[in-house]
Amino acid sequence: MTMRTGILAALALSSLAGAAYAQSFNASGATFPAPIYGRWFQDYKQAHPNVQINYQPNGSGSGITDLINGTVDFAASDRPLTADELNRAKNPIYFPTVLGAVVIAYNLPTVKQPLKLTPDVLANIFLTKINKWNDPAIAKLNPGAALPNEDIVLVHRSDASGTTFVFTEYLSKISDAWKNGPGTGQSPKWPSGLGQPGNPGVAGQIKKTKNSIGYVELAYVLDPSTKGTVQAAQLQNAAGQFVTASVQSVAAAGAQATDFPVSLSNPPASNKAAYPISTFTYLLIPSKWSDPAKKAAIVDFLKWMLTAGQKTAPSMFYAPLPAPVVKKDQDQIAKIQ
Repeated sequence: MTMRTGILAALALSSLAGAAYAQSFNASGATFPAPIYGRWFQDYKQAHPNVQINYQPNGSGSGITDLINGTVDFAASDRPLTADELNRAKNPIYFPTVLGAVVIAYNLPTVKQPLKLTPDVLANIFLTKINKWNDPAIAKLNPGAALPNEDIVLVHRSDASGTTFVFTEYLSKISDAWKNGPGTGQSPKWPSGLGQPGNPGVAGQIKKTKNSIGYVELAYVLDPSTKGTVQAAQLQNAAGQFVTASVQSVAAAGAQATDFPVSLSNPPASNKAAYPISTFTYLLIPSKWSDPAKKAAIVDFLKWMLTAGQKTAPSMFYAPLPAPVVKKDQDQIAKIQ
């Protein structure tokens, strides 16, 4: 069983009725952290057999909507809520959980070495200003690569996506044409491309489509079901370094973070080791619970997440939280009533 099918199977099992459990939670939202959340909810249930967390990875936008509508106990998102969303959701508390990377994934069987992309070339690909793989701008960055004389097939999210928000926020920072065109958002108007729901959908589309390129969370590229077919590009950061997405380069991007929600994309040139499209991902936890036992259970899970849970992050291709952020998370737990 592959990592992805194992996680999806775990999430499917976790969605079964929780009547037999002393405490059962329903949650939904981001697909970006779904692999590690699936692992955490399994591990926590093993340590706490009377607590069940049912998580539906349906995208950050859907999770936020579910929280506003009161159909879930808590939600998960890779993007900050707007002021209106915060108000309608009754001001949930942000809890950063891990750091992850939005990687530029591609399927180019003829290219054996990692593809190198600069910010301007990446933006022009998604703006469709560069539409052939053997375009001189790509070839100049990748001497000796067997770039095909084929059209570039773009793949993007079709749902309201926090991953999309992080990616388009980065593009808006490094490209005025993108900023003044599609712009930053969870559902931008894409110039072109194939839309798929969720990180698994985008990764699957890239896997089956030669000459395609898209964006997914790192874990979906390193999943054995896509590894070898779907590759991740090396991106040039503000320091001019071509960086591979990894636990270490994502941790470097967030190493100086002390507050949240905060954007980590396109970190300054002084951060030479940072991967340029890194981000926190968040749980959105209500600040008030009418059921004392349920409140106690969610508080205990959050404390577990900040200790035992962080230890498993690297094995799932996410970076643990920096110490100052863990401390602030711990302080926030006291705000839950």
